[in-house]
This record gives sequence, C-alpha cells and structure tokens, in this order.
Amino acid sequence: MQSTLKRKNGPDWSMIYKVFGGALFVYLFLGFMVMPCLNTLTSIFTTKDAAGNTDPLAVIRFFFAGSMPSFVINSLKLAVCLVITVNVVGISIVLLTEYFDIKGAKILRLGYMTTLIYSGVALVTGYQFLYDKDGMLTTWLFQMFPMMNKQWFAGFSAVLFTMTFACTSNHALFLRNAIRGIDYNTVEAARNLGAKPFKVLFKVVMPTLLPTLFSLTVMTFITGLCAMSAPTLLGYNSINPEIVRLAGSSVADEAFPQARAALLSIILALFTIALLTVLNHYERKGHYLSVSKTKAKLVKQKIQNPVFNVLAHVYAYVLFLIYMTPVVMIVVFSFQNWPAIRAKSLNLGDWTLVNYFGTQDYSYTTSRGKQRLREGVISGVFSNSDTIGGIRLSFILSAIAAALACVIVVVAVNYIFKHRNKKRAVLVESCLLFPWLLPTILICYSFRTFFNNNVWYVLGQNMYYRENVRFLIIMAYTVVKLPFALRMVKAAFYAIDDELEDAARNLGAGPLVTFLRVKLPIVLPSVLAVFALNFNALFTEYDMSATFHSSYGKSYAMVIQSMTSEEGRDGYNMNGSGRRCASTVFIMLVSGLILYLVYGVGARDLGERLERRKKRRERWAKLTGRKSAGAARS
Repeated sequence: MQSTLKRKNGPDWSMIYKVFGGALFVYLFLGFMVMPCLNTLTSIFTTKDAAGNTDPLAVIRFFFAGSMPSFVINSLKLAVCLVITVNVVGISIVLLTEYFDIKGAKILRLGYMTTLIYSGVALVTGYQFLYDKDGMLTTWLFQMFPMMNKQWFAGFSAVLFTMTFACTSNHALFLRNAIRGIDYNTVEAARNLGAKPFKVLFKVVMPTLLPTLFSLTVMTFITGLCAMSAPTLLGYNSINPEIVRLAGSSVADEAFPQARAALLSIILALFTIALLTVLNHYERKGHYLSVSKTKAKLVKQKIQNPVFNVLAHVYAYVLFLIYMTPVVMIVVFSFQNWPAIRAKSLNLGDWTLVNYFGTQDYSYTTSRGKQRLREGVISGVFSNSDTIGGIRLSFILSAIAAALACVIVVVAVNYIFKHRNKKRAVLVESCLLFPWLLPTILICYSFRTFFNNNVWYVLGQNMYYRENVRFLIIMAYTVVKLPFALRMVKAAFYAIDDELEDAARNLGAGPLVTFLRVKLPIVLPSVLAVFALNFNALFTEYDMSATFHSSYGKSYAMVIQSMTSEEGRDGYNMNGSGRRCASTVFIMLVSGLILYLVYGVGARDLGERLERRKKRRERWAKLTGRKSAGAARS
C-alpha cells in the first residue's frame, strides 16, 4: 500500500519526458527552420536607400533593372535541358542493361553506376581532369588538331554534359527497380497479339514506368535549378553560385548584396515548392496496372533487326566509355608523379605512391637561373596538413549530423506511430518534412545571415564566428537530411507488428523499455542504412560547404576544390593535381564501401546472415583444426 502511494506521489517521468521533448522540438523547429527563413524573407523588404530610408521595393526594382534575371533564366535553361538529356541517357542505360539483351550487360551496369560512388565536386573535378583546357583528352586532341579551341569545356555546354551523366544515378536505382517489377505476362501477351518489340516497349512497358519517370523528371528539374558545384567550377552563371557570391559580398562592393541573395533564394524556394506540390498531387492520384495473378519475371528482349542490334551495342559501349574513362584515368594518374600529371602523360617509370603517402623534395630553377630546392613540398593526401584537416573535419561533422538526424527521426517516428491518426502526429511529421520544400542554398544562406550576429535565441552567441561555424554546419547538415531520414525510417516502422508492443506491455514493460528492447532492434538495420547514406552524401558535400566556407569550416570538398589554385607558383602548393586525383579515389573507396555495407551486407535477411556466419565459423574451424560450436553441441 505504501509503495503504491509512493508511486502515485512520485514524479511522473513519462510526462516530464514528453514536456521536455516537446519543448526541445519546438525550440529547434522555430530556431533552426522557421526563424532563419523568415529573417531571409523580411530582409528583402527592409533594405535602405542611400539616405538611410527603408525602401521595401528597392531590391525588386533592382532585380528587373539589373542582370539578376539572367541568373534565373540560366538556371531554368539548365533545368529544362537537363530534364531532356538525363531522361534520354537514364532511360537508355536502364533499357540497355535490364530490358534488351545486350552482351556484357553486367559490366555495362557497373560502369553506368559509377556515379553512385563519386559525385559533386569529386565528379566535376574528374571531368575537368579530362576535358578542361589542360585536361588529358583535350591535350591529346590539341596535339592532333592544333586549331581546336582548348577552352571548349566551359560554360553551359560543359555543365550540361557533366550533370547529364552525374544525374542518371537515380535512374540507375529507381527506374531499374521499376522495370524489373514489370509483369512479363503482359509483355508476352502483347507479342502474342502480333505487336512488334518496339511497339510493346512504347505501348506496354513505358506506360507502367510513367509514375517513376514523372518523379525522376521533377527531381532532375529541381537538381538543375539548384545546381551548385558544376556551375561554380565550370564557370556558368546560375542562381546558387550567385547567392554564395553575394553572401560573401558587402555594401561597399555593390548595392545591397544580402537582400539580392535573399531574393534569389526565395525565387528558388518558390520554384521548388511549386514542383514538389505538383509531384505530390500527381502521386496522390494513384496509378494502377492490371497484371496476372501469377507474376512472371521479366525476360530480356532480343533486338531482331541486325542493324538496330549493332547500333544498340555501339551506343551502349560509347556510354560505357564516357562513364568509365574519368574513373579509370583518375585511378591511373593517382599513381603517377607530379610532372607526369601536369604533362598528362603516362609513363611506367613514373609510378609512385606519393600522391597518397609521404613527401618528396622539389627542385626548380628561378628566373635568374639559380637552382632552388624545397624540401617536402610534394605531399600526398595523408601527408598534407590541409587535406588531413579537411578529411578530419568533414568526417566528424558528417558523422555527428548523420547520427543526430537518425536520433531525431527515430524518436519522432516512434511518437508519430504511437499517436497515429491524430493531428499532433501529422504536425510533427509536417515539421520534419518542412526542409524538403526549400532548396538547400536557402536554408544555408538563412543560417549564415540569421546567426551571423549575437542572436538571443542561442544565448547571444554569434554562431558564424570562428569555431562556432562548425556547430552551424552540423545543424544545417542535420536539417537538410531530416526529410530523407523520415521517409526511410518511417517505412521501417511499418514492419513492426503491433502485437509485439502489446506483449511487452502485458509483461510489464514501460514505453521506454519497449522502445529500446523491442522496436529499436527491428528498425536498427534501416536506421544504420540511413546513417550510412547520409554520411556518404555529407562527407563530400559542396553546396553547403561553399555557403559556410571559412578558415574554421573548410570541409574536404572545399579543400579538393582549392587544391589546384596557383599550383606550383614559386614552388608552393605543389602536387595539387596529384592529391586531387588521389582524393577522388579515396572518396570512391569510402563511398563504395558504404554502399556495399548498405546494399550488400545490409540487404541480406536474418536467415542469410546466420547462414553466412555459420559457413565462416565452419571454414575457420577447418583451418584451425577445431570443431565448430554446432558440431560440438551435436
């Protein structure tokens, strides 16, 4: 009786957790999502003229009178063209590897999916290594055709070419799954009715892929609209690079740069919201396909016309060369010494590991004819202080942000499922999906401008000052990755049987114990997969890094971007090209390992994992000459 009264009179920890968690969620949502974006919006209408008077329409008048519309037009032009080129290439690589019977399809598929293991600034620098004015292929072509323009790989055409092949990774993942899910009985029925192969493709197969293609088209359009790394590195005037440039400018340099950057950010946000609204409306309409009760696996179709068959094979392997050439050349040249990389010449005698490890001295002749020696200035990725610092900083910040996003989403999704069909659950989910409505550059720019003062909301601290910028980067990384993490983790929670929670409750387990002992182990593989994918994306992220760029927040992507700046001038900044090649290889290895752990090891079910563990133990027991545990028990 006394213990019962004690429990009743004691603190209600469950209520305390709910109140504290709710207050923390509201604090984070308002402070790191709503208020910075509202500050950006209001800054457009609070600009002051030369006399110091507030002029709400000054920026808008400047927008129409100046060159700002050209940045919007350029971004729209890139987005529209990218939709066409990416869909053409993306659909073709999926059809060539999954629908048509093409020789060497497995090898082709690996080549087409290389963009999954390196992207962003690493991919752009890879293409630059081949095609820019001093690129390897450009150098070789210039030797054969001296009249050609060595500056051909720049501007709009270079950005479109690079992003076309960089953005087909979504097709390689999602469209491939869609086409492999087609019921072959429908294809066979159409062929039995006399339909020719290409008519079957366009009349039967393609209509089933339209929902996926529509989603990919919208996402490709948004990607082109919000492009950052390729336009910045290849010299194309689009919205995002201009926002970053204006964010680092001042009134002394040009008229109200911050307000102009804010206006461009809002324009980008309006486009994104409109496109995502259209996509959401289209998905809610539902799409249905009548299939047979017994679904048949899709059988690859042979191209009967010999001319079309040859052309299809030629096209497939030309695409394969375009995808694989940057990867192969970067890997090969990462083992060449600095003079060979600078000259873009392959020599078996120039193989070295100095681009990865160790240092070398550099000897050169001055303009006065004197011989100079600089000791240890040629350094590798893991021997250069800037590179090591960028790797360490990006690794720590990305890991913290990826883990924080997973923790927030797991707790939130557990709350959503516990209070499903209630308004508060819908409200929590909507808050977490809020960043998906805004372009990344708007979120980061809003963080930079709002927290670049002594803000009362964070105890009067300037979060853009010195080391504080690292906390700001972590929060921006976390906010941007919340929607993706929510979609993935929420799907995993659907696999939890409600009876398990009821059983735990009947055994006397409280909500916290049930969550930790029952629910979390079930969704943990999916949570780890989300963590790995988020870390993979953030580790070499460029867009946000460029916005927050400072000496205290110089990420790995920014280090890669600046490696070849003034390379070799007066004997300084040596071997930037070699370190950039080796850095790209390192990124591919890290990304490939993470994808293998997620889609290889992580995709196996429990039975397969146990079977593999049993086989490993049996092999080990056979090697050591000892009986396995299973044999000993029997």
